[in-house]
Amino acid sequence: MLLQYLFVIFVLTLGMYASVKKEKLTEGGALTGGLLGLAIFQGAGFTGLAMLALFFVVGTGATAWQHTYKARLGLAEENKGRRTAGQAWANAGVAAILALCAWLFPTQAEILRVMLAAAFAAAAADTVSSELGNVYGKRFYNITTLKPDSRGLNGVISLEGTLLGLLGSTLISLVYAFGFGWSGNILVIIIAGTLGNFTDSVLGATLERGHLLSNNGVNFLNTAAGALAAWLIYLIA
Repeated sequence: MLLQYLFVIFVLTLGMYASVKKEKLTEGGALTGGLLGLAIFQGAGFTGLAMLALFFVVGTGATAWQHTYKARLGLAEENKGRRTAGQAWANAGVAAILALCAWLFPTQAEILRVMLAAAFAAAAADTVSSELGNVYGKRFYNITTLKPDSRGLNGVISLEGTLLGLLGSTLISLVYAFGFGWSGNILVIIIAGTLGNFTDSVLGATLERGHLLSNNGVNFLNTAAGALAAWLIYLIA
């Protein structure tokens, strides 16, 4: 077990260094991500780390995709898309908390890991749908009114972005399946991740536009909503 921890620390340290060097994370973002990674490994093992890694790769890739085009439209992220400590916590904090709960309460580990995967699915769906939806979306609508709205505004969705977000959730569910086994939990994760993504859009259109909640706050609640939806669906099913 000690060798596993040393290996994980080595891999995380290497990843932290590379992400800062390639300007994917700030120094604070890398340190926070490394600590969250350790917590996730504690409760969800290498599968949990694989979900974290996939989210990071997909998220940074989607953010960097067509960056010049998005910058020209005024839609590119600040700080050249480098993830900060706050963003790392907002996207992976819920998953880390659930992983620690799975470690502390092993009899509830299965449902907690499903919730963890759903949190990552919601985060992946949100990032992919917003970043790639801005590039490939054709028509944009306010999620609360379903009326046409401006591309890139909080709470604005497109069919193309929603479908791409669904793909993001599916990718996370496949990692869960490879690590924890193929079961109906895969569908639970996909649905819950999508519901979390819609929750993010609703909060963006209301509380974030009203300056009552920050983007990081919305993202944190997005992952929490995905996890909660997974818990409810798991119990009902």
